[in-house]
Amino acid sequence: MYNFNYHRAGSVDEAVALMAKASDGRFLAGGHSLLPTMKQRLAQPTDLIDIGRIAALNGVKTESNAVVVGAATPHAEVNASAKAIPALMALAAKIGDPHVRHRGTIGGSIANSDPAADYPAALVGLGATVKTNKRTIAADDFFKGLFETALSDGEMVVSVSFPKPEAAAYMKFPQPASRFALVGVFVARTSGGVRVAVTGAGPSVFRVKAMEDALKAKFTPDAIKGITVPAKGLNSDIHGSAEYRAHLVNVMARRAVAAAA
Repeated sequence: MYNFNYHRAGSVDEAVALMAKASDGRFLAGGHSLLPTMKQRLAQPTDLIDIGRIAALNGVKTESNAVVVGAATPHAEVNASAKAIPALMALAAKIGDPHVRHRGTIGGSIANSDPAADYPAALVGLGATVKTNKRTIAADDFFKGLFETALSDGEMVVSVSFPKPEAAAYMKFPQPASRFALVGVFVARTSGGVRVAVTGAGPSVFRVKAMEDALKAKFTPDAIKGITVPAKGLNSDIHGSAEYRAHLVNVMARRAVAAAA
């Protein structure tokens, strides 16, 4: 690991100001994505701005129509406190192991945009909104590709607002060692229709419109039994081929619908 300057910010404004002064800065909360990358010398930031103790970035709030999660809130806290959306609680409980769940944060996870992360499926599946220090971004517009988001230089995630669904569930086929999603599917029935979001299968989270249309007409597992996603363009590695992942999308989607219904 290379040398770097460490700063502990006391507020969002201070964190943003420190980042503006750094030649190559990174925000640090739980560190479960950033620190391993630095240890492998794949990243060498000049400055780390610790935002983990900023009160405004921590906690889960339940509002009339949404659950709002601060960016520095650990996965374990989401699992314990997002009671208005049981599917979100269940998703957080499936992330990594207890050590990861008590240190890793939702803001760090979505800003990293790992193709196998769980939270992107929840954001897109529920039609969430990401609030930053500059603007608000719809989840459908936030994830751009492999480790790529809509965040600009120096922009920081402040919170994520999840609308309450009528029914929802998340099912994933985990990679046994890492617990990352080989394929994970989040299905939500909302007042605006049905959303089906897939993580782990492709370079980034994506929706399956054919399943959404079928489930809008009939919200049962059998309604999507014959719907498949093309294997072309999906991830393929030692853990599973693109064809296997395409198969799992349908399996996990039907299980999610069954759980939600």
